[in-house]
Amino acid sequence: MSRLDSCFNIADLRDVAQRRLPKGVFDYIDKGTEDMIALSGNRRAFDEIKLLNKTLVDISDVKLDATVLGKHAALPMAIAPTGTAGLTWYEGEFELAKAAAKAGVPFTLATGSNTPMEKLANEAGGRLWFQLYMWREKNLSDDLVKRAARNGFEALIWTVDIGHGANREHNLRNGFATPYVLNTRSVLDMLAHPGWLAGVMGRYMMNGGMPKHVNYPPGYQTKITGNVVEQKKTHGVAARRADKVGWDDVDRLRDLFPGKLIIKGIVRPDDAQKAIEHGVDAIVVSNHGGRNMDSAPPTISLLPQVVKAVDGKMEVIVDSGIRRGSDIVKCRALGASAVLTGRATLFGTAAGGEAGALKAIDFLKDEMKRTMAYVGAQRVEEIAEDCIWRG
Repeated sequence: MSRLDSCFNIADLRDVAQRRLPKGVFDYIDKGTEDMIALSGNRRAFDEIKLLNKTLVDISDVKLDATVLGKHAALPMAIAPTGTAGLTWYEGEFELAKAAAKAGVPFTLATGSNTPMEKLANEAGGRLWFQLYMWREKNLSDDLVKRAARNGFEALIWTVDIGHGANREHNLRNGFATPYVLNTRSVLDMLAHPGWLAGVMGRYMMNGGMPKHVNYPPGYQTKITGNVVEQKKTHGVAARRADKVGWDDVDRLRDLFPGKLIIKGIVRPDDAQKAIEHGVDAIVVSNHGGRNMDSAPPTISLLPQVVKAVDGKMEVIVDSGIRRGSDIVKCRALGASAVLTGRATLFGTAAGGEAGALKAIDFLKDEMKRTMAYVGAQRVEEIAEDCIWRG
């Protein structure tokens, strides 16, 4: 029996990923920041929402098809940007993008990925979105946006909730950073995971050496492994992310990018209303998966007030904490048009590349279909707030 055959849900894929990956890599993906309050809060909020089953209704033809940003998707979901996929599997972003294309959901390529956007555009297929971090030299960000447009990416996600970076103390304890510095601790960690060492790092070395952050601006690109000097350089790159931004930057991106514009990290109703005023096509209610500000509230708890403020004038997507298909039903019932999944599909990629990512999506689809039948909804559009139990 293969390791994927022994998996029956996202938690099982997470267990396989934990066994296969070095601790530094796994903790970087799995954990949040500081005391993990936001991380645990996201899941706890989902767990506390209960659904009412509806009986004696026709559930013989339950379908998950949805419209996401004006186009068909196999279910109301897209893959969130995750910059470490290339450390979980050889060319992990490419594997995940291919899985998303086969599953019929959009894939978002992160700014910090190791796969050139051109490769995805030419070889992955499917619907492609690109995630942007704004640099202080905003002309460099503009060049990246134009590059995504030239390569046919249909949507641009600007992540705006990064502040002054995150205090991820576990990375320091594990000796994990970007680049992945080869010191005694990290080397021992790698040697304890020979399958990963051969299948990921070994394959990179045999195929041209360690990959770089190829979608960073020229001069900012660094290898995913390096020495202390390169680590300091990378920290300098992160420090060059723009901390002086405003709604005029949204206007500029709106003018630059011909496709759909999404702002990720909106949690306040007033910010959501401003996004409408500035021509944004969708927002993502997000606390960065609990990875940035540890005092952030759960996004599923914030969703209803943001949806109310938007009043149907643009799409509202939500992320942070989705692990089950029932979570997607809960998000739809509370007004989200779709969800982004980050860790759930990344665990699948870490467990088995494209096949593992497909397995993760299939788990979510099967669970969502089953939950829809329980609440009496044959179509995604029929999922309504009245299925939420208000005890």
